[in-house]
Amino acid sequence: MDLELSGKSVIVTGASRGIGLAVTRALVAEGASVTAVSRSGSPELNELEAAGRVRTVALDLADPQAPAAVVEAALSAFGRLDVLVNNVGAVRPRVAGFRSVTDDDWEKTFQINFFSAVRMTRAALPHLLTAGAGSIVTVGSVNAALPDPLVIDYSAAKAALASFSKSLSKEVGPAGVRVNTVSPGPVATDLWLGAGGVAATVAGATGGDPAAIAEQVAGGSITGRFTRPEEVADLVTFLAGARAANITGADFTIDGGLITTL
Repeated sequence: MDLELSGKSVIVTGASRGIGLAVTRALVAEGASVTAVSRSGSPELNELEAAGRVRTVALDLADPQAPAAVVEAALSAFGRLDVLVNNVGAVRPRVAGFRSVTDDDWEKTFQINFFSAVRMTRAALPHLLTAGAGSIVTVGSVNAALPDPLVIDYSAAKAALASFSKSLSKEVGPAGVRVNTVSPGPVATDLWLGAGGVAATVAGATGGDPAAIAEQVAGGSITGRFTRPEEVADLVTFLAGARAANITGADFTIDGGLITTL
């Protein structure tokens, strides 16, 4: 299926690994050019840049000035902007409970999981509106609808992100800009399975085994496994392209059936 992304210019945040890296690879395979944003890059991103159609940008999106620089880099490299993929995010399990989460913790969580997308969208939107067409796809989380005290601040930030995206879709849809969200459950990335990831952090606090923790979490879904980054990337890429031209204001859950309610 041709997703009609050939020749399009796309910004992907949090692109150095995990879902962001998979999205970048999928977009390039569809013929798009990608401005790939991360704090420190990665060898995988460098390989994609060397192969062409990827421009890497090393910036911390917790910096309010960074989004404007990202957009300028995309325009400088590819001369246009058609799609924004807000993917950057981070989570820290609060194993000591709600009272251990300081104001500084809350602020940092919202900066990376909410305000980075708000600011990135604000910077990109004028160019999408001028073109009269475009797509914004934001990667959220099932925790927006499945709040968990272990990630209480992260859940709240992702809920805010879902509400923001839905509201924005109503404002800019008539001007030709589509806004959608993708809400993964646990994904087989370092965020969950790596050193210092959720499984390892919970295991360290409980005296358990990270592999056993991960297996238990996977068992909570109908499919009995974690979602693969490439599966999320396929969904994001479809929503980015013109084959999804009448889809806006929608959220797509990809969690292996973890959420069992309507």
